[in-house]
Amino acid sequence: MHTRRKHSIHSFTKQETYLVGIQSGVVSGEFRLVSMSTQGASTSSPSSSSTPRPRWTYDVFLSFRGKDTRKGFTDHLYNALEKKGILTFRDEEKLERGKFISQELVKAIEESTFAIVIFSINYGFSTWCLDELVHIVRCMKEARLEVFPIFYHVDSSDVRKQTGTFAKAFDEHKESFKESIEKVETWRITLREVANLSGWDLLNRYNFLDKFISLIYKRPVLFHIS
Repeated sequence: MHTRRKHSIHSFTKQETYLVGIQSGVVSGEFRLVSMSTQGASTSSPSSSSTPRPRWTYDVFLSFRGKDTRKGFTDHLYNALEKKGILTFRDEEKLERGKFISQELVKAIEESTFAIVIFSINYGFSTWCLDELVHIVRCMKEARLEVFPIFYHVDSSDVRKQTGTFAKAFDEHKESFKESIEKVETWRITLREVANLSGWDLLNRYNFLDKFISLIYKRPVLFHIS
């Protein structure tokens, strides 16, 4: 169970193109910013842009493929976010065993201010992750959820164009979903949209977290007093 803190991140301003480092001793090094884009600008209608956000429960929702990053990168990122007082949701391992995205995850996405999507080698093979991503993009357009992708040892162009391991994943999906190929096309479009957002291309496993946490923690925010 998470303990509710006295303040929570309410909204984030336009994405900065600079990164501020900190000396927390967790991890240090460099990474590069990729794929600049304005979130939701081309698809949001006037009515959706004026829709009020529901009361949030989490500052950050983490989307990731468990077998790739749960016990490594995602675990370090989650702990670093929590250490800075950024209330973060990540699913438990047992939740991934179901065939469909759970209502608990849907609710957590809808009640988050910010989503971090960690694209990894096997992300595209998981229909669970892809359905989750579809809902994240829906909330980005309809509820102003802000989304940042991280490319963990995958090239952003592989995600955007479904090449590399993502091509292999979609070859399997086309075979498995012959009767509902529109679902596969929705996944393709969603991957393209998220890969086109401003995100971070991880250069190597050990030199990312300090600067990324600093960027989130030091962004201008409005604090909600509970």
